Amino acid sequence: MNKKRMVAGLLVLGLLAAGIWHWQQGKDGAELVLSGNVDIREVNLSFRVGGRLQQVLVDEGATVKAGQILARLDDAPQRNAVADAEAALLALKARQSLMHQGYRAEDVAQARATLDARQAVLTDANAAWQRQQELAGSGAAAVKALDAARSAREQAQAQYQAAQQQYQALSKGYRPQEVAEVDANVKRAEAQLASARLQLADTVLSAPSDGIILTRVLEPGSMLAAGASTLTLSLTRPVWVRAYVAETQLGQTQPGRKVWVYRDGRSQPYAAVVGFVSPTAEFTPKNVETADLRTAQVYRLRVIISQPDAALRQGMPVTVKLAQP
Repeated sequence: MNKKRMVAGLLVLGLLAAGIWHWQQGKDGAELVLSGNVDIREVNLSFRVGGRLQQVLVDEGATVKAGQILARLDDAPQRNAVADAEAALLALKARQSLMHQGYRAEDVAQARATLDARQAVLTDANAAWQRQQELAGSGAAAVKALDAARSAREQAQAQYQAAQQQYQALSKGYRPQEVAEVDANVKRAEAQLASARLQLADTVLSAPSDGIILTRVLEPGSMLAAGASTLTLSLTRPVWVRAYVAETQLGQTQPGRKVWVYRDGRSQPYAAVVGFVSPTAEFTPKNVETADLRTAQVYRLRVIISQPDAALRQGMPVTVKLAQP
């Protein structure tokens, strides 16, 4: 009768699938045994840009490698956008080069020649004006000649000042504000080109990791929006086991602890290590049958299998064994 009570007590204290724990007494001393489930990650793969699906190169069940191309969009709109951005950048860079180099020496020399010519005209106009002032009389003809000389002098002076300003502007080159503006426009054009090239690259969907294609959602010819799920990938690395342990056993399941993982149909265990222990307690999963165990708080473990094989499938029940220190 006592033996039956002990067995019943051990069964009540055990955790069932997805985190049920119990103690076993073996020849080598107490051994902590946890029941868990394989927890393989899945990734919903999608394009970062929208468009028309051109190719899907894999089917459900296909084994793929990291970086392998899985699908493509029709990239004609993105290629056109890249060409437009490249042309805009080239135009702005030509403008930027002109701004930084300043005006051509030929333009400056021409402005200088114009300035010299205007100065000669102004000199002659000043001399004529002086002569008319000296010869000015009281007659109408004299007054008319003086007015004409004054007008010619003023016109020559205005033309000379304009030529002088033009020559100074060409000699100094472009204003710093103009140079800063074109530099900023070049940077913006470079960013727009980089964005266009990124969108072109995003028309190709590649596998982020090794894995197996679980579902193929869309077929070629489909129009899809950015972020729409196209394929579902089950990652083959890493393979985790999700298990649960009581607070009293936390000292035996610290990260880095080596463990063994067993599955049905295979006598040889998988070498594994405790990779993560949740810092937060939670209630035992609802699939535990007794009301007492459902109210017990446990801590979630993540056990990482070192060399998994294809036989380990999502949700598969496994047993984790830790030797009692």
